[in-house]
Amino acid sequence: MDGTLLFQAIAISVFCYLGALSTPWLLGLTGGWYTITRPLVSGMIVGLILGDLKQGILIGVAIQTVYIAMVTPGGQMPADLNFVAFPAIALAMLSNASTEVAVTLATTIGVLGTIVFNVYQVVNSFWNHRAVAAIQEGDYRKFRLNAIAGPQVTNFISRFVPSFLVVYFGSGFAKSMLDSMPQYLIDVMSYLGGVLPAIGIAMLLTAVVKENSLFLFFLLGFVCIVFLNLNMIALTIVAAVIAYLYYTGSSKKSVVTSNGVIDEEDDEEEF
Repeated sequence: MDGTLLFQAIAISVFCYLGALSTPWLLGLTGGWYTITRPLVSGMIVGLILGDLKQGILIGVAIQTVYIAMVTPGGQMPADLNFVAFPAIALAMLSNASTEVAVTLATTIGVLGTIVFNVYQVVNSFWNHRAVAAIQEGDYRKFRLNAIAGPQVTNFISRFVPSFLVVYFGSGFAKSMLDSMPQYLIDVMSYLGGVLPAIGIAMLLTAVVKENSLFLFFLLGFVCIVFLNLNMIALTIVAAVIAYLYYTGSSKKSVVTSNGVIDEEDDEEEF
């Protein structure tokens, strides 16, 4: 069991490094931060490694809704999504936590992960000063060493080591902690984990929806799911039809001519 857990902890920690914000190996931000660090994708990866693909995806979907509207201006973030995506999901699965409790654990680890990220940025200033000095000296070998190798070693240590410690040593502790908790604390964590995804969806709607009338479409989707029991495929088809009708209707405007005839014109600029 320890050998299996050791391999799983190493694999998850390697993916944690590959998906970090400053890792260039998976097409830079495209393949790393913006792909495998999305909890929906990382949940599938962690589920494959731990042998429970379904549970990994379910936890990943729940956590993804919390951070669906998160932005990182200037590299600063309210939570470290990389630690949320890998060690947090793995910890939740290994401790047999429910989906709601997993969301609460993930958000807590994500906030703590910002400390690691800030320490990494501080350490990188050391490599930056050495790289600048190497340019002034005209030593390009030393520049590459301090601009590429040094920061990546620091990045690997700051991602791999905490992730490995959490997965390998923290899973048993987390399971024991959850088992020893009174039921009311578990209920509080479950309620909190149920509310956090709703907050994530609300943040996304406030950022995307520019007109209050567009919230009616969201309410329509809610009615279709809850009261009409439509599955996601049927709802997608209905949404596509409504979106097409709305687009074609809003792209035209009615113009009253001099003889009183209403003429519809495309609301598109001609170049």
